[in-house]
Amino acid sequence: MKLIVGLGNPGAEYLWTRHNLGFIALDFLAITQSTEWADKPKWNAQIAEAEISGEKVFLLKPQAFYNKSGEVAQAVAHFYKIAKEDILVVCDDFTLPYGDVRFREGGSGGGNNGLSSIIDHFGDKVKRIRIGTGSDMRQTMGDADFVLSRLTDDEKSELPNILPVIVSKIKEHL
Repeated sequence: MKLIVGLGNPGAEYLWTRHNLGFIALDFLAITQSTEWADKPKWNAQIAEAEISGEKVFLLKPQAFYNKSGEVAQAVAHFYKIAKEDILVVCDDFTLPYGDVRFREGGSGGGNNGLSSIIDHFGDKVKRIRIGTGSDMRQTMGDADFVLSRLTDDEKSELPNILPVIVSKIKEHL
């Protein structure tokens, strides 16, 4: 069994923000796998189940705020007895150019509080796929305002090109 954790913030006010690219990516993956989300209030989460490359995989969108994602992921991983080596995190990264998709196994949170929360609960060897959100806009506002700002229309129009790349990387590194 594997667990894929998409990072984001719950609530309509955070839809289409840069910080929610982990949620957006997992929503797309769920569609490609013909699976649906189920609310799991006992974990403060939404979970979908899929079979990818013959393996049972749980998709997780924590419904706690971004910097508390590790608590939710740890509770789900513990319940399903998923080893930390079988966890993959999908998150935004404002240090990468918009649309870049990179895999990394291990390292720090790099200023990403959601990823830092995951690392606090699973250690720094956790696998992650980072989705670039960087743009010149970041220079005109603080980092917190930038990650919580909505994607521009141009950025949204690029998602049909970016999301299949993310899904491919997920499948490659599960």
